[in-house]
Amino acid sequence: MTTLTLRRDGPGAKTAPGPRRRLLGLVVALAALAALLVLSVMIGSTSIAPSAVWDALVRSSDGIDQFAVRDFRLPRTIVGLVVGVALGLSGALIQALTRNPLADPGVLGVHAGASFAVTVAVGLLGVREAQGYMWFAFAGALVVTLLVLALGSTRRGSSPVVMVLAGVCVGAVLGGAREALQLTDPDAFDMMRYWNAGSIVGRPLEVLWPILPFFAVAVILAFVVSGPLNALALGDEVAAAQGVGLARTRVLAVIALTLLAGGATAIAGPIAFVGLMVPHVARWIVGPDQRWIFAYSILLAPSLLLVSDILGRVVMRPSEIPVGVVTAFVGAPVLVALVRRRKASGL
Repeated sequence: MTTLTLRRDGPGAKTAPGPRRRLLGLVVALAALAALLVLSVMIGSTSIAPSAVWDALVRSSDGIDQFAVRDFRLPRTIVGLVVGVALGLSGALIQALTRNPLADPGVLGVHAGASFAVTVAVGLLGVREAQGYMWFAFAGALVVTLLVLALGSTRRGSSPVVMVLAGVCVGAVLGGAREALQLTDPDAFDMMRYWNAGSIVGRPLEVLWPILPFFAVAVILAFVVSGPLNALALGDEVAAAQGVGLARTRVLAVIALTLLAGGATAIAGPIAFVGLMVPHVARWIVGPDQRWIFAYSILLAPSLLLVSDILGRVVMRPSEIPVGVVTAFVGAPVLVALVRRRKASGL
């Protein structure tokens, strides 16, 4: 078998860890995620004891704490888990597809496209249910993805810098248009105030059910193209010589990216930087193999989202900071650091 290597800044190369260490890392990441799921249910404006959480989940007790767990914190935690998976995997997909270490559905304007389309559906068409406006989110994410890929292409191939600039510009234009549209009817968009900031507060589990099948299809597609994306990282010519269907791989990757980014935005609004940070952490751990990067991103991204959500609950008790604001505070310095690096890990 060919030994994978992890490129890094500076001379020399670092050998990627073996399968046992990677599996051990997955187990550790899974254990950390499980602990965060429990903490997310326990911690809020008031803390709930583990015994009360257990009673709510197993015995169906009728106390105030049990009511808060079943009706508010447990749905919020599950939504955070699902949205985190979608954000992390979509970020890993778009970085692999574009071979751009700065790519992220938020930075490249994909979230802005989906949120603008949802705003149009809610404000102009009166769509109020998730199963209705999720189609608009998918369409907005797809259009912006294709537009940014086209704008970022040059005669010499895709330019990471041009692609980031194109995504920022498209996102700014759509963000301004969305704000202008919301100002035309503030009452209609008052319910979307927290959604616009990126939040998992008050999202019932009923919002997830119509979107979960699309997420399942997207996860399957992502792992189907993970091997071909490894070959694409070596260049189109090398990938074609290895028998990779370039058009098929890119089409399937764009479909998966659209379903993940559009669905996550429809549920929780535009949450940026999770898809930027997590794939980098995964590459630092496992090297450039996209199959392992995708697997780690599925576990690390919801962990980051839940940590950010917990911080948003406790920093300004009894008020809360939307999780999208917390991830932006963390992610903006990370983006600056990545831009200043001469090379990014594994790409």
